[in-house]
Amino acid sequence: MTVVNLNKFRKAKARSDKKAQADQNAVKFGRTKAQKRLEETQAEKNCRDLDGKERE
Repeated sequence: MTVVNLNKFRKAKARSDKKAQADQNAVKFGRTKAQKRLEETQAEKNCRDLDGKERE
């Protein structure tokens, strides 16, 4: 039988639960860096195209 520090056990369990929740959120809401960059460049292009079609 080994002695277990319950405070350390409780904190380790809380960390693992928090990490699991973070992983779930990353899958659910996360975007890769490439996806973010693609959306940013598309938004810039759309803005340039709209400015180019502006009537004076």
